[in-house]
Amino acid sequence: MKLRKLLPLLGATLIGLSAVNAQADQLDDIKKNGELVVGVLGTDEPATFIDPKTREFIGYEVDLAKAVADKIGVKARFKQVAVAARIPELQQKHVDIIAAGLTHNKEREAQIDFSVTTFVTGQKALVRSDSGIKDLPGLAGKKVLTIRGGTQEPNIRKAVPDVNVVTFDTSQQAFLALQQGKGVGYVDDEAALLRVYAKLGPKQKDFVVLKQSISEEPLAFGLRKGEASLKKVVDDTLRELEASGDAEKIFFKWYGPDTKSQFSTRSFKLETDKI
Repeated sequence: MKLRKLLPLLGATLIGLSAVNAQADQLDDIKKNGELVVGVLGTDEPATFIDPKTREFIGYEVDLAKAVADKIGVKARFKQVAVAARIPELQQKHVDIIAAGLTHNKEREAQIDFSVTTFVTGQKALVRSDSGIKDLPGLAGKKVLTIRGGTQEPNIRKAVPDVNVVTFDTSQQAFLALQQGKGVGYVDDEAALLRVYAKLGPKQKDFVVLKQSISEEPLAFGLRKGEASLKKVVDDTLRELEASGDAEKIFFKWYGPDTKSQFSTRSFKLETDKI
């Protein structure tokens, strides 16, 4: 066959292959692989943490992610990620979605897409009683501890411009450093902060939770940009959990009055991906 006749045929073939590739998406790949790989912190009780008996990941975000996997018809496989690595792990395709206490904000919308909001919390500061600090302005010039790679650090710097922030890889490390006297305050999402405070027992008298919130944080699942089919399944699943009442049951299972978090009400619903 002459080259000039062959070229149009090759061009048509390439166009056809491009069309097939364009139709393929992440949801198709997940179904083919038979699993939804979910990035979790695994250190953020009760959102995601490791069951000491089974050594498996459990928690609020785990239950929501399992519901998404069930909706797709695949198994959920959980992969532990660091706070600072959450978005890179997603972008580099090491995980399919992120369910790891991820704050949905405008800055991150330039990098990834977000699901329907899964949790709303404020950020607060816990201070040592012997520090004499009664409010956020009292943290000026003081050493405050928090987790690296989250919104806690920029938010406390915005609220108290002169604060001295020291960050750690995990919230447990930061809180332990506070107990060891390596700082006067510790900043985290309110739900997580109140839980570790409750675990102090008689030692609660040595610490005070400041009343003023540093910020309000809408949390959501993170998804790669442009994966409309997967986002629709995730959002549909979360809204269906809300409509059936299962979302509230899952919330109170992990955060309700019978838990260390002791929430008596839920101030949000799983309904919108807008902030």
